[in-house]
Amino acid sequence: MPSRKELADAVRVLAMDAVEKARSGHPGAPMGMADMAEALWNDHLKHNPANPSWPDRDRVVLSNGHASMLLYAVLHLSGYDLSIGDIKNFRRLHSKTPGHPEYGLTPGVEMSTGPLGQGFASAVGMALAERLLAGEFNRPDMEIVNHYTYVFLGDGCMMEGLSHEAASLAGTLGLGKLIALWDDNGVSIDGEVKNWWADDTAERFRAYGWQVIEGVDGHDGEAVKRAVGKGKREKNKPSLVCCRTRIAFGVPGKEGSAQSHGAPLGEEASGAARKLLGWSFPPFEIPAAIRNGWDARKRGKAAEKRWETLFAGYAQAYPEEAKEFNRRIDRRLPDGWAGVLDDYARDEQEKGASKATRVASNEVLDRIAPLLPELLGGAADLSASVGTRWKGAEAVTGADGKGRYIFYGVREFGMGCIMNGLALHGGFIPYAGTFLVFADYAKSALRLAAQMKLRLVWALSHDSVMVGEDGPSHQPVEQLAMLRAVPGMDVWRPCDSVECAVAWKAALKRVDGPSCLVFSRQNLPVAPRGRTDDIARGAYILKESKGGAAEIILIATGSEIVLALAAAEALEKKDRRVRVVSMPSVEVFDRQDREYREKVLPHGVRCRVALEAASADFWRRFVGLDGSVVGMVSFGESAPGPAVYDYFGFTVEKVLAAVKEASRQCGMSE
Repeated sequence: MPSRKELADAVRVLAMDAVEKARSGHPGAPMGMADMAEALWNDHLKHNPANPSWPDRDRVVLSNGHASMLLYAVLHLSGYDLSIGDIKNFRRLHSKTPGHPEYGLTPGVEMSTGPLGQGFASAVGMALAERLLAGEFNRPDMEIVNHYTYVFLGDGCMMEGLSHEAASLAGTLGLGKLIALWDDNGVSIDGEVKNWWADDTAERFRAYGWQVIEGVDGHDGEAVKRAVGKGKREKNKPSLVCCRTRIAFGVPGKEGSAQSHGAPLGEEASGAARKLLGWSFPPFEIPAAIRNGWDARKRGKAAEKRWETLFAGYAQAYPEEAKEFNRRIDRRLPDGWAGVLDDYARDEQEKGASKATRVASNEVLDRIAPLLPELLGGAADLSASVGTRWKGAEAVTGADGKGRYIFYGVREFGMGCIMNGLALHGGFIPYAGTFLVFADYAKSALRLAAQMKLRLVWALSHDSVMVGEDGPSHQPVEQLAMLRAVPGMDVWRPCDSVECAVAWKAALKRVDGPSCLVFSRQNLPVAPRGRTDDIARGAYILKESKGGAAEIILIATGSEIVLALAAAEALEKKDRRVRVVSMPSVEVFDRQDREYREKVLPHGVRCRVALEAASADFWRRFVGLDGSVVGMVSFGESAPGPAVYDYFGFTVEKVLAAVKEASRQCGMSE
């Protein structure tokens, strides 16, 4: 049987060789962390390489994603569907081994990482998902949910402010099955971190309520094994294993140096490392004995088989719970839930009551949350303001595994990353809320959710300058354009309670990406409409002139629909033929077939005006060179909402002036 060092050295040389062949990458961290990975994979990890989606597997997240070759090497050696050819194609176009780990591309990669700290924060979400599913489904002597979440992280992850947000909440919730292994090598790209980062990290984590295991030699596999075991024995606190390592371990002249962080070692240094490590094999060649020492397929198959036997007994004893568990893990929604939203939309259209869309959103949640046990809500200290807590929602607290509502505190970025982890784990559809303007704090988490195509929902309220007295710091201007610019993000800005119900339905049905639902603080009337079928298509004809084909199109979203309808009425009194198009979701409209898009926005109608109390530039694509936009080109002002709205020109007079200008540009008579 190969020694621990020989097993770890296989990881080192594969990382070194792959980076060398690619002529780019980060060899230092994988070489320094190899012993940590060897101890975790070979002594503790419960997984089956043949089935990376086994529900009760342990999760491993590489938060310092630049060390991707550590993960790829271990996945390859332990038996995942990742060949030596894939290792040789490191960082090549369309390879299974991209520069940073990408979820859905490489078997065994639990999430996309690279933006430092996000993997750590999302691991908190994964551990929380395990806790809550266990509390919901486990029965005495039948623990069908019983696994750990491990996360590797480096000094850079620790420096990010995000680590404070996530670690604090993890300690508060007592996530005992979360174990973080810190690659404490004291080096980052700029050099020795002691010159700009002198925190007592161990004491910081103790203050958060973590078990801290210090003084672990990260190059001693037995020491790492014992430390992880100690972490597993602590049931009421997450554990931080502090592993002292040397970056680029085994490379003469570059060990412990920032020079090895983000560049190939070079042929001379690689040769010297092979000699020092006692590795006599050519690049990418792993001896059979070492491969056998790493191969986890047999024990992985046996572990999953034991779980299947357990689950079969569980299904016999608790058939309804087993059926529900499978449904949740398969990400299938229960029958009948959507009809409740259809009924709500119909009732709201008939009643015609004026209300803020944040209030309508809360009413929607009151109706659907009891039908969708996978809905896991929360807010960043704004539950009442955003309307995210439904009636009877039990708070998630402590170690009892109960609750469906998370009080995230003022931690927008941490909240977003934890939501990502919850969605990645499976069994939940997380949603949470804050003010739209504070989506800036969570932008990187939102972006990564879209990149990974996660099903989750952001409820973002206080959507415009109508926030009023709180002023420009709280009045969103550019945030809608920012969110719409994220590839794969669906953004909905409903104009009333009817569109709100449709937006929630679309967001929950969507399985290939996140959605942001943007709500008003102020009351909005229900728009008059004859039918609601086309709302789900992202844009539709809300009002059409009776005097023939439209010569003017007004496009609006959210609260500006009221303005568009009023302006249309004024224009019709001047014998102008006007169409009002409500476009609650640009992204969904863009996915419609060309025939439908042409029906709603015919190319022949060049006189167009877009209205939105947000960044004006976004709407240029819909109005063209001849059209006009009534929007924001500056930050807001502090005053009562209606006064701010009028000050920035969201008036019928301003819209009529914009139509006059667009008509002139199009060569139309006024």
